[in-house]
Amino acid sequence: MADAALIVKDLEKTYASQEGRPGSQALKGVSLTVEQGDFFALLGPNGAGKSTLIGIVTGLVNKTGGEVHVHGVNIDESPEKARTFIGVVPQNMNLDYFGKINDIVINQAGYYGIPRAVAIPRTDQLFKDLGLYEKRNDQARTLSGGMMRRLMIARALIHQPQFLILDEPTAGVDVELRRSMWDYLTKLTKAGVTILLTTHYLEEAEQLANKVAIINKGEIVLNDTMQNVLAMHNEELAAKEGFRGGKLEEIFIQMTKEK
Repeated sequence: MADAALIVKDLEKTYASQEGRPGSQALKGVSLTVEQGDFFALLGPNGAGKSTLIGIVTGLVNKTGGEVHVHGVNIDESPEKARTFIGVVPQNMNLDYFGKINDIVINQAGYYGIPRAVAIPRTDQLFKDLGLYEKRNDQARTLSGGMMRRLMIARALIHQPQFLILDEPTAGVDVELRRSMWDYLTKLTKAGVTILLTTHYLEEAEQLANKVAIINKGEIVLNDTMQNVLAMHNEELAAKEGFRGGKLEEIFIQMTKEK
């Protein structure tokens, strides 16, 4: 059987105390598996541990305990090799706002040892796919928020990663542009790219993902197929309490509310 895109086993992270404040345990023995080809949604309220988990997988945060494998590669034993499998679209914009968007993506390719002769046509194709080609010589600062998000996706895909991590990729994006981004991401998974998505737009996760895990206070409280999770929706309870949103939203509220 092929290696899973991501295996997280008993992952722990405790942040050290600072300025008299006690340390906090952000992850409490988290385990999950993202199979190749999955569109996997990782959901949770603010401070639940999503960003910490992603930070560890991508090498930006040091874990306290546990194991992480990306396409069969242990991130402790071969961190650089593990990162070659991963493309990351972070929540926060981290671009050279004064650089031409063409140069931003081509230069990113250079970090992975991709020659310019390969990077240039590959960048052109990504820009055409993402609706950025006409703006390829513009500075990043001239783009709308939605176009910047697309630019970050292009930058993350330039080395053709097998595993794409999207941290709130449509935050601040208007509805029409968000839907077109959904179409593009769906095409990526059909082409074999595995996607791990975090989002506060639960209808986005419900539309796109085939698997879903909910993390709360550093622990996985639900991990199943989207179909099975939606089947948990209690129509009678929803009617009794007053309908507030979609099925996934109702389940999310039930799984993360204070006991």
